[in-house]
Amino acid sequence: MQAFFGFDYTGEPFQFFGAAHIGALLAILLLNLFLLRYRNKDEAVRKKVRLIMAIVLWVNELSWHIWCIVFGVWSIQENLPLHACSILIWLSGFMLIKKNYRIYEFVYFMGIAGALQALLTPNIGIYGFPHFRFFQTYISHGLLVTSAIYMTTVEGMRPTWKSMLRVMVIANLFMGVVFVINGLIGSNYLYVSHKPPGPTILDALPDWPVYLIYMEALGLVMFLLLYLPFIIKDWRAKTQAVEA
Repeated sequence: MQAFFGFDYTGEPFQFFGAAHIGALLAILLLNLFLLRYRNKDEAVRKKVRLIMAIVLWVNELSWHIWCIVFGVWSIQENLPLHACSILIWLSGFMLIKKNYRIYEFVYFMGIAGALQALLTPNIGIYGFPHFRFFQTYISHGLLVTSAIYMTTVEGMRPTWKSMLRVMVIANLFMGVVFVINGLIGSNYLYVSHKPPGPTILDALPDWPVYLIYMEALGLVMFLLLYLPFIIKDWRAKTQAVEA
């Protein structure tokens, strides 16, 4: 139990793109492929699948807060649901249960974009496989991506250009609010006050505040890439309609 839950972890540290890291990414990919089989199931079955994913998301996130409290490391500077992935994990549960389209827009764009970075460059320090933090991180961010993909491929939801604009405007307003909160409580939610300590994609960018402009540009590129499949789909549909 100490090896799995212990705060002072003495096992094998996390290795970027080591066997455990690649294995976790493959497991998430296989889960998404497996869930495609529910496209032809009735609503009652799909509702059970969505409920299971929502419960796992919430219980997994709650377990992280309990772990932090048990070891005395929970703080308002680190553990409030003000990071994009943190708040979207809680909201994703409601999206899955209620099939809420407005939440879906944010989960699709911000959830996938943010969670992919966390999956590729997780901020879990020394906690490698098979520590609790390793599993908790990949379950939370993996299911965040999966919930958006599931609602798209199985439930038939899709974003629009207005969705992208809405997400960008509200996300920037939220960043402004979080920046003020960071100044008041000494936190760094959304990494808008300074770069995070662990290795991330932000390390390749200039210092604060210039990297915030790059973050905006990278976010726009990610959003456009995520919307690209729908651009192609709409173009094909329009082309076929003209030809008919």
